[in-house]
Amino acid sequence: MTVSAVPSPMPAFDAGRVAPFALRPVFITLRFGLHVLVVGLALFVMIRALLADDASEVPLTVLTLAFLACYGAGIAAAHRNLPQWARVLWLTSLLALWVGMSAITPDAAFLAFPLFFLELHVLAAPLAVPLVVITFGLSVWGTATHQGFAVGTVLGPLISAGVAIVIGLGYRAMAQETKDRQALILDLIATREELATASREAGTLAERQRIAREIHDTVAQGLSSIQMLLHAAERDIADPATLEKLELARSTASENLAETRRFIRELSPPSLDEQTLPAALRRLAATVDEQAAQAGSATRVSYSTSGTPVTLPMAIDATLLRIAQGALANVLRHARATRAELTLSYLGDEVALDIVDDGIGFDPVEVAAGDGDGIRFGLRAMRERAEREGGTVELESSPGDGTAISVRIPVVTA
Repeated sequence: MTVSAVPSPMPAFDAGRVAPFALRPVFITLRFGLHVLVVGLALFVMIRALLADDASEVPLTVLTLAFLACYGAGIAAAHRNLPQWARVLWLTSLLALWVGMSAITPDAAFLAFPLFFLELHVLAAPLAVPLVVITFGLSVWGTATHQGFAVGTVLGPLISAGVAIVIGLGYRAMAQETKDRQALILDLIATREELATASREAGTLAERQRIAREIHDTVAQGLSSIQMLLHAAERDIADPATLEKLELARSTASENLAETRRFIRELSPPSLDEQTLPAALRRLAATVDEQAAQAGSATRVSYSTSGTPVTLPMAIDATLLRIAQGALANVLRHARATRAELTLSYLGDEVALDIVDDGIGFDPVEVAAGDGDGIRFGLRAMRERAEREGGTVELESSPGDGTAISVRIPVVTA
């Protein structure tokens, strides 16, 4: 069982599994201490009855062993995340056996103290606190039945119940804080891994771009120049043998130039082989539309461009293309839309990419709070990509009203 937004049922048995390593020994120690206290006091009551050697020893021994067996069964089932009614039934069974023990011997009152803690650990506060009060009343009744009413008969259990409530609720708050901190740590680790991956991708893309530019500016240009010079030399030479060698050299240079240009294309982002972002986005929209049709989906994807296209840095082209790919993938996977529109707009000092669908939408607040991990991580990846290029991502969505994503990246013009 894990610590939930409602204070954890049975955190003494399981909170250590979700606690950070620094606090795990605390949870394990508290859990072990509670078990020792319950079992030790129950055995103490039974041994006292056996030493007294009177008629009550047999029924008390039977009730004590039944109490311990019931307690052990609850501990064994703790990891199964029992529903609330099962926890109430378990505690009710323990209390019934304890009341039977209290009717036989006043020593059973010692078990009231760990029972207070157990009730506060197993149930949510609205149920646990009233049950602690009932247990307090039963403890007073059990003691008074054998020893009569006195100040100590009421005051002892009252102080025990008060201490148990304060400590139990304090522990519950600590367990909840531990869970929140653990979730934050896991989120930070995931974010760090994503940033590391994004950084590696950006570094790889930049290095591939640099190598492509270097090959283009040196090897490709050199081979092109050699080809032109050989072609010019062919016109000035009449010797057939020499002319044949020149033609072979020019043909070899042409083949190597074509191979070099292929290397340059492979070093560029795969979907940007056509050298323009609009062409790559148009091809992406057509591909996604075809995939949706083949999969039997009702989603249809369209693409449009507005404004006067300008040449953008390869990094911006790649960023917008990757964001479009991720957004359309989310549309097909989650939106259940009939229409999705991809629009690239050149706005002078910035370029905008808008992805709009008429699907089921979602609540951005709930997604940000942790529901729908796939969508949450996809949106975070989009924002991180855009922010690396100095851009922003705006999201508009609500259940039943579709989703609109707008990406804007500034463009530095010469």
